[in-house]
Amino acid sequence: MSTETFQFQAEVQQVLQLVVHSLYSNKNIFLRELVSNASDACDKLRFEALKNPELYGDQPELRIDLSFDASARTLTLTDTGVGMGRQELIDNLGTIARSGTRQFLESLADAQKADTQLIGQFGVGFYAAFIVADRVAVTSRRAGSDEAFTWTSTGDGQFTLEPAALAPRGTSIVLHLKEGEDEFLDAWTLRSLVRTYSDHIGFPIRMPVEKDGKPSDAWENVNQAAALWTRPKAEVSDEDYQAFYKHVSHDFNDALCWSHNRVEGNQNFTSLLYVPEKAPFDFGSEREQRKGLKLYVKRVFIMDAAEQMLPAYLRFVRGVVDSDDLPLNVSREILQSSRQVDKLKSALSRRVLDLLEKTARDEPEKYLAFWNEFGNVLKEGLAEDSTNLQRIGKLLRFASTHAGEREKLISLDDYITRMKPEQQTINYLTADGWNAARNSPQLEALKAHGVEVLLLHERIDEWMIGYLAEYEGKKLRNIAKGELGAAELGETLEEKSKQEDVAKAAEGVIEKLKTALGDRVDQVRVSQRLTESPACLVLSEYDMALHMQRLLKAAGHDVPSAKPTLEINPAHPLLQRFEAETDLARRDDLALVLFEQAQLTEGAQLDDPVAFVRRVSRLLAS
Repeated sequence: MSTETFQFQAEVQQVLQLVVHSLYSNKNIFLRELVSNASDACDKLRFEALKNPELYGDQPELRIDLSFDASARTLTLTDTGVGMGRQELIDNLGTIARSGTRQFLESLADAQKADTQLIGQFGVGFYAAFIVADRVAVTSRRAGSDEAFTWTSTGDGQFTLEPAALAPRGTSIVLHLKEGEDEFLDAWTLRSLVRTYSDHIGFPIRMPVEKDGKPSDAWENVNQAAALWTRPKAEVSDEDYQAFYKHVSHDFNDALCWSHNRVEGNQNFTSLLYVPEKAPFDFGSEREQRKGLKLYVKRVFIMDAAEQMLPAYLRFVRGVVDSDDLPLNVSREILQSSRQVDKLKSALSRRVLDLLEKTARDEPEKYLAFWNEFGNVLKEGLAEDSTNLQRIGKLLRFASTHAGEREKLISLDDYITRMKPEQQTINYLTADGWNAARNSPQLEALKAHGVEVLLLHERIDEWMIGYLAEYEGKKLRNIAKGELGAAELGETLEEKSKQEDVAKAAEGVIEKLKTALGDRVDQVRVSQRLTESPACLVLSEYDMALHMQRLLKAAGHDVPSAKPTLEINPAHPLLQRFEAETDLARRDDLALVLFEQAQLTEGAQLDDPVAFVRRVSRLLAS
């Protein structure tokens, strides 16, 4: 039979240009595509041979060989898979986005499809060869056939097909490399690409052993040919898990904990998820830093940072997920949006939360180490993942007035166990820093009554806690907003009546302060929060905290202005002096000093610090 020339179908010239120049962002992955196709061919033969063992012939071993010829500038990939006959070469390599794999799957009965879980379903990977080659020759012999054919193309819109000398079963692809692609004529580079993209292909990938810098006739395996995550957990030691973690994460430290699971049902996938012990040196709170999970489909590496696999607040998790049926787009680099992807993301999120809950329950010290590294990132989940809101709330850790020290953190469950019988709310305070929180005058009465308060002093806390309205049926209450009533303080009726008498007696002082402060404040009232300090500023229930307003304004955002309420402690000597002052100028100075002191305790920067100093100086001198 003479050489035949065919035209590509489906306007292949344009499609080839798309594949070569646009479809793939990294030219190295041409090798991944060719190895994946070779693996598919081996899987097809293995499946067909279940019914017809004679297809193996005298070559029972399924393998993939990779070699190069530097002088000829060729790269050759050979597999011992099912191979292709003449018509299959025309159909599978002459039509873009069509593969024998898909036709093979369609020919199977539904009951048989589960047995073909390692057979690929991608139609254009072969054409990635033209990214690095200006001519590609494919020689193939179908299992069970005595005829071999060679398909050749330069990617210019046509291909040739001719009979070949009797070849071994399977397919051999020879890439004639373009100028400037000499890096793929280097054994170390090729081995590195195989380990990166195809290390866990289920068939041996071999390369010639080099002697004196030149390939020899001996061959050696360059891939593991067995994915660790596919092995039963009982067969994998902790040392194996830690070694694999360092392989996938490039972390010098051990993993803090991990979760290894196989899920079967409507969606089949295996996941091996790690929580790092330490945050990487380049790990920040920026949400665009998504290094996450390595994605495999049927043990073929797809992408290094699959953002769609986990929500942003779990971006510290490392590991792999290997799906049997995940839909991908034709380049394998961008996941298609689908219900399957959403379901997988949800399932993986639950796995991570399960792992963190188990660690928090069984190894609390280890969990606190995690929290110190990644706690602020996990807090983002309250805003991002409403489905798991309560589970994330369970994982939060806070400083509190009960613990007393910044390093001693408690959970919301710990807080609830210590709540007073009459207490209805989980009380917290947000502040711009640890010292501002623990020394806030707004804590004074609660401390005096033995009511515990959570101290939220990180910048993210005010924004984060707004998404957690309640936990385990208990409402969360910011004690710096609104009026603090008898319910929060656990006051008796006698104490409540005494407070009412104090408020009535201070009506004159309140009117004088309102006059002196004018529109600086919304109102002035007697405080139930204060026992030692003269005054504090309080916002309404739905106003943004003052320190958060300052942060947003500094970032250039428009923030609705909200006037605070000034709460006073009439028993304080400074208030008594204000009440007794007859000189109007000094009384105004005292009122402004009270207000500015309250601003300073909130961490605010005064509008006119020089004027404040002068007022204080005048009062001291008098």
